[in-house]
Amino acid sequence: MLTIAMLLHGFGPAKASAAVVEAMLREYLSFIVLLFTLYTVTGGIAIGGVLRGTPFVNTGVLGLGTLLASAIGTTGAALLLVRPLIQANAQRAYKTHIVIFFIILAGNVGGALTPLGDPPLLVGFLQGVDFFWPAKNMWMQTGIVAVLLLAMFFALDVWFMRKEVPSSEELRASRIEVHGGINFALIGLAIASIAASALWNPNVSFDVLGTKVELQNLARDASLLAIAALSLRLTPETRKANNFIWEPIREVAILFAGIFIAIIPVLAMLQAGRRGAFSWLLSAVTEPDGSPHEAAYFWLTGLFSAFLDNVPTYLAFFELAGGQANELMGPLGGTLASISMGAVYMGGLTYIGNAPNFMIYSIARERGIKMPNFFGYMLRAAIILLPLFALLTLLPISPILKWE
Repeated sequence: MLTIAMLLHGFGPAKASAAVVEAMLREYLSFIVLLFTLYTVTGGIAIGGVLRGTPFVNTGVLGLGTLLASAIGTTGAALLLVRPLIQANAQRAYKTHIVIFFIILAGNVGGALTPLGDPPLLVGFLQGVDFFWPAKNMWMQTGIVAVLLLAMFFALDVWFMRKEVPSSEELRASRIEVHGGINFALIGLAIASIAASALWNPNVSFDVLGTKVELQNLARDASLLAIAALSLRLTPETRKANNFIWEPIREVAILFAGIFIAIIPVLAMLQAGRRGAFSWLLSAVTEPDGSPHEAAYFWLTGLFSAFLDNVPTYLAFFELAGGQANELMGPLGGTLASISMGAVYMGGLTYIGNAPNFMIYSIARERGIKMPNFFGYMLRAAIILLPLFALLTLLPISPILKWE
């Protein structure tokens, strides 16, 4: 509300309304519809049976979540596996670290390889970046970060496990049952609708206070909502087994609506380039010879993403780098990779860096796990992630990234 009041005071009702409508229709609407659909559909998949939370099993679940994140989205992978992971560790005394690593891996790092994986990459796809470009150009970096994180988690979980006295529940063998499998087909339909929206362009659009709303995007969002409604109708029983509630997605919708509105002035200053208050930022990401400074793009995109959400931040730095997908996939490929990795990886630094983070946090708290507050989580995540990002910056591990 304070941002809207400032916009009204500074620019008047017409421009303020246009800015808010643009943020809500152009960016927030598709973002929240996709999250709502994935939350609803994955909530209809129940993973049951007996799963015991040993270090090997926990690491396997985190690894599976990391792999699935690029296929069904970080939101889909996180919501599919967070409940069985929590249930598997119900008897464990120490489990906060399990949720923290799950947020980082399944909720963020794992989504770096496709536009379906993480919302910033979807924004890039809609801006013209090829569907398979992230996988072709970021698989090595993502693999290194994911493997190191899984190794760190396994060592930490073994250490915590040794401090605990195993219960009879923990000694039972693992056995997995999956219910509500029809929802996997619905996830496939959701993926198809997203892909179709990029391929189908009827050149029909509607003007809403200066914001161009394209027909293919409206059709995509409508089809996603229809898929969510179909999931609700087909799998009510599995939702009961999951103790499915709407509170996490409601909290995320409210929180990120505020973020998308509050970031309007920040994006305007970024887009003003050398004429705006963030002219220093343009200088920071530009080498003396005028070429982009890729390490700066990585760190600045990442740090802004951690505190301002990674979708609008990705878009802002995409525009700052020129905004032309063909150039960014070609001669400026290192810059696009840096922006993409910063937005996806560093979304795990805070609860608000990526939408699944806050959902996982809410579900974990609802299931009785004592989670750290915003700053407590940020400190733990920084200790885990920042050394890895420093390593990533220093190692010339890809011909497209030359940060040395």
